Amino acid sequence: MSCLLLPNSWSTTIHASKERRVIEPRKKQQDAGSTRDRILITNSEIAQPDSIPPLVSALKTCAHQNAATFHFPGHNRGRAAPSSLVHLIGLKPFIHDLPELPELDDLFSPEGPILEAQKLAAKLFGSSETWFLVGGTTCGIQAAILATCSPGDYLILPRNSHISAISAIVLSGVIPKYIIPDYDCLWDITAGVTLSQIEKAIEELHMEGQKVGAVFITSPTYHGICSNLTDISKLCHSYEIPVIVDEAHGAHFGFHPQLPSSALQQGADLAVQSTHKVLCSLTQSSMLHMSGNIVDRERICRCLQTLQSTSPSYLLLASLDAARAQLSEKPDSIFNNALDLAIETKNLIGNIPGISMLGTPGFSNFPVIDPLRLTFGFWRLGLSGFEADETLYSNQGVISELVGTRSITFAINLGTCRDHIQRLACGIKNLSEASLLSFEKIKGQIEDHCGSAPFTDITMCLNPREAFFARKRKVSIGESLGKICGELICPYPPGIPVMIPGETITKKALEYLVLVKNKGATISGASDPLLNSIVICDV
Repeated sequence: MSCLLLPNSWSTTIHASKERRVIEPRKKQQDAGSTRDRILITNSEIAQPDSIPPLVSALKTCAHQNAATFHFPGHNRGRAAPSSLVHLIGLKPFIHDLPELPELDDLFSPEGPILEAQKLAAKLFGSSETWFLVGGTTCGIQAAILATCSPGDYLILPRNSHISAISAIVLSGVIPKYIIPDYDCLWDITAGVTLSQIEKAIEELHMEGQKVGAVFITSPTYHGICSNLTDISKLCHSYEIPVIVDEAHGAHFGFHPQLPSSALQQGADLAVQSTHKVLCSLTQSSMLHMSGNIVDRERICRCLQTLQSTSPSYLLLASLDAARAQLSEKPDSIFNNALDLAIETKNLIGNIPGISMLGTPGFSNFPVIDPLRLTFGFWRLGLSGFEADETLYSNQGVISELVGTRSITFAINLGTCRDHIQRLACGIKNLSEASLLSFEKIKGQIEDHCGSAPFTDITMCLNPREAFFARKRKVSIGESLGKICGELICPYPPGIPVMIPGETITKKALEYLVLVKNKGATISGASDPLLNSIVICDV
């Protein structure tokens, strides 16, 4: 078989123009039908049916090339894929696991299918611009904070923010101005932040002559509790302060009258959404949406290029495009069934003896809760959330989304089916019937548990960046009281830190960590997950 040698100047032209031509070996009998294997693609022209999402289309076309491949990844389009993983998921994921080929566009300088896919997403979600993320919402939150805040600026944020916001503070060198969120001790759940809390924080910093880089809000929370972003956005914009919203759990908001309005609809400047949570992209894929003109979009681009992988997964990127297309097909009705099932679940479980259901009366300042996020309490049965979760899994094969000391949270989504709802209801009913504890014992447990949030009395001796780079040493948990914490410690999920580097270690925080650990929580971030010792700043 002869090979065709191409001059260097021709190959250079291909690279510069981001075009790819595939030259096939000559076949003995070549008919008109074989021309489908000859591919000529540019980043600006993807010849595929309109019904196929642009990035999905490009990935499909590229994967079906009859090409001699000498590029990464090493499995070479599945030819050397590990047999154990092939047995689990098949060959197709490997065939479509392609690198940054010119046909597939450049995530950091998109001109073709990625740009088209992001524009379609922006149109659907109502943003002026949307960026696809392969580093999850964590990456988007970090980029949003880096893009709006400079070293020495203050970032106003709730103390129950996700760990990604804390890591962004370390990366950016900004100084946190914490707001203590509302807390319900009966549920052991923190809520959002109020307009008055934001206003007070801004005024305090202005009185001190400090610059506020941005206000960061988590809405909805993991439990689905929403803050009033409309009023908060108006307030912040009157001070020309951008509003960043961690909307990881709210990518579906605004797509049904029964669903809360989205952060962008309420005036937020930047919203970061985990498209893989309630929507249907692959895990780790998210979107960052921008609205308005307060934030510098070029700075966002630079931050994303700094934080994201230079070898992004096109499976993740294509899944974002596909999830957008799925939602676009019937945006006004796609959640009808899920919302009906959520109502059915509440009706089946709400009246079971001993079961409490999270609702707005407990959080009067936050009248809106995501109807697809259902949280049930088990303390009146004398059970912790961890104990109830273990029983539901063992007896009914029910797997929850979030387990707490007092409750379990279940996520209803587009894939939820009635059979699973019935299994959940049956399992909780059995839990109720099996409870033999007396009312007095249960009442005592309720009263003993009530207190305040574990981070209400925080004292920050070092800002998180200073603490991150400070010299450290490990001491026993008994010796740590009153010392400066040197590590970020949080029960996970949901990834809300109880202790942050730079804060004084308090008795309340230690007792809370021991409590949740003894009840079954996994302690993340601690060098000693058993909490026999803690790392402190040696300053």
